Amino acid sequence: MKLVKATQQDFQRITQFYRDVIAHTEHMDLYARWVYGQHPTDEMIRRYIQSNTMYYCEKDGSIISAVAVTQQMEDYHGAAWSVSLGDDEVSVVHLLCVAPKFQKQGVACKTMGLVIELSREMGRKAVRLDALFCNTPAHRLYESLGFQKRDRRRWFADNVGLTNFFLYELVL
Repeated sequence: MKLVKATQQDFQRITQFYRDVIAHTEHMDLYARWVYGQHPTDEMIRRYIQSNTMYYCEKDGSIISAVAVTQQMEDYHGAAWSVSLGDDEVSVVHLLCVAPKFQKQGVACKTMGLVIELSREMGRKAVRLDALFCNTPAHRLYESLGFQKRDRRRWFADNVGLTNFFLYELVL
């Protein structure tokens, strides 16, 4: 498996991938609670592609996982991180998801391993992300990879309203 950087030509494939994942993932309404058009949106995905921060993994010509890896930490400033780092020293993970027929097969773990490897190659010193309080499968994944809960935030998101998030960090 390898991370492929998405290009404008991948936009339709990526947006369709997210729509399919949201429509066919068991318990989507319970854990991630994504609603396409609210989170994620076409504009969000377009922005990640244009900024060269959207990646995906394929198998037999089909996307099996996707993730955005940015340096956008605006909502993360002031959190109780274990190390004080500038935005340019951190990778921030957004929109990690796996095609339903590949879930529970280690694909998310492998994709995150590739994100961690990419972050090291880019000279980053930490990987950070957030996850809804209720997204216990994501908590298990991140914690199994060595991420630690560092803080909590209460944010508004179009798909869930005002809700609680855990902030996770992996120091590289």
